[in-house]
Amino acid sequence: MTNPPLATKDTDRSRPLLGRIWQDYLFQHRGALILSILCAAVVGLMSATALQLLQPAIDGLFLDKPVKVWGVITIQPERALFTIPSLIVGIAVIWTIAALGQAALVNRLGHSIVGDIQVRLFGAMIRADLARLRSQHSGGFVSSVLFDANLVREAFTNGIVNYTQHGLTLIAVLAYMASIDWQLTLIVLLGAPLVSLIIRRFGKRTRKATTGAMKETENLSTALMENLDGVRLIKIENREAAEESRVAEVVARRQRHVIKSADARAFAGPFSNLVAMIIVAAVMGYAGWRAQSDDMTVGAFAAYIALLMAAGQSLRQVTNLQTVLAEGLTAANRLFAALDISPEIRQADTPKPLPPGPVTISFDRVSFAYSQAAPTLADISLTVAPGETVALVGPSGGGKSTILSLLPRFYDVTGGAITLNGTDLRELSLTEVRDRIALVTQEPFLFDDTLAANIAYGRRGATEAQIADAAHAAAAHEFIMALPEGYATRAGEGGMRLSGGQRQRIAIARAFLKDAPILLLDEATSALDTESEALVQAALERLMQGRATLMIAHRLSTVMNADRIHVIESGRVVETGSHASLIARGGLYSRLAQQQSLDGVPEPTVETVA
Repeated sequence: MTNPPLATKDTDRSRPLLGRIWQDYLFQHRGALILSILCAAVVGLMSATALQLLQPAIDGLFLDKPVKVWGVITIQPERALFTIPSLIVGIAVIWTIAALGQAALVNRLGHSIVGDIQVRLFGAMIRADLARLRSQHSGGFVSSVLFDANLVREAFTNGIVNYTQHGLTLIAVLAYMASIDWQLTLIVLLGAPLVSLIIRRFGKRTRKATTGAMKETENLSTALMENLDGVRLIKIENREAAEESRVAEVVARRQRHVIKSADARAFAGPFSNLVAMIIVAAVMGYAGWRAQSDDMTVGAFAAYIALLMAAGQSLRQVTNLQTVLAEGLTAANRLFAALDISPEIRQADTPKPLPPGPVTISFDRVSFAYSQAAPTLADISLTVAPGETVALVGPSGGGKSTILSLLPRFYDVTGGAITLNGTDLRELSLTEVRDRIALVTQEPFLFDDTLAANIAYGRRGATEAQIADAAHAAAAHEFIMALPEGYATRAGEGGMRLSGGQRQRIAIARAFLKDAPILLLDEATSALDTESEALVQAALERLMQGRATLMIAHRLSTVMNADRIHVIESGRVVETGSHASLIARGGLYSRLAQQQSLDGVPEPTVETVA
């Protein structure tokens, strides 16, 4: 038997991956890694050395023969009773210290690497383009952060260190076996090709099963998150049993892959052990025959068999570790594929500064299309000066929300240009652009943190007084102080402990505190009841003063006082003017107003409004 090679026929493809794992994660922890490998080497060497002492122990203690230890130290029979047990105790102490050091170092190293991977994955996710985030379910990211990262940790900390330990144990054992009988050891090594074949076969099965398990783990994360997010719909439609069955199917598919991977890992050891036991049987027969001719002592025979059994045990461990490493490489490949996708929305290498103060927004013949789809916007031109309010109205799907998304560069235009004070957005610092924009949406997001922290989210370092002033301006202070813990009250997951109107006023308070010169309002009052809408609308009117405001409205009553109204239909501006002029024109805006009983009697034909 010999130490089976770590590489397989996939080595050439694995080398760049291994090099990157070393460079990105292991290199910064190289001190702990090298020390843990040294400890593993000592453990392996001491394990083999302790077994090698069986020969002088038996020959010296039971046969009263002078014996040599490690071929150097001669021990007479009268001293064997003290010397050999003392050597064994000394070896045991060294083994224990090295094993403790190895365990402590590997634990710290492994979990540090998991932390590094998880932080980098989250960073890649949170900095990814919005288009990519919308195209991939968040369950996939959760799966990578929790499942794939731990497979990498297991492979490249425990796996590498234990591979070193058992590999060196195997080498040391073979060396000791050769020192006892090199001819017999050569016979033993004839089993190496068969063991190598077993490792390759089960390694291939493991990689295939691991890839399937990763995919189904992603599907399981997705299913669980969807069910938690949609639990109200599930309950109202009595779909609990159906969703349970759907998740059970995903679990069953994942289990099949996991079991295949576990089987491959578990079966490789017994098959290797079968080869090892056949070799042990052959060795026993051959050694027994030689012992009858006094060519091998009882001590040498016992030591050789013990060393051979230890070689089989180490070989099983090395075989199992091959599958662990295969899983780790598969997981690393997926992780790096996620990390290597560069955002398309990037700022210029030398961005132009955006001076402080008021900002004028200009859309100049702007066009946009999502990926390879048909254009969503075409030839959009509009201007918003400081202190002006410009409204976007029109049928659903016309492209109004897309226009708002282009301003903070959630997406980039595919034609034309958007400028701030005459400078193209793409030439400005992305951070500065977003610092100048406050956004209030129809469904504002709140973190499960205190209300004070949610209000101050866009302005780090805000004082309690500044937070309270913003809440007063947003008509939120009164309801916050009525809560048992006031500003220290936690909002709950997604802000679900608050009503819709309360969440909206917290979002407006956040915008007040940010005090940005550009304000984007995306149907900020459409989901509110009449009383909440009145409070929120009053707060919004205070917030819009002095800012360049671009707003989307469903209820036309909220845009009647806008400086200009652009009617968007099928990605184009079809009408522009004030409320009164658009009503007088009798076009699409007039028909929308009639449907909402803002002017005249509603027409029979109903159009969908967003």
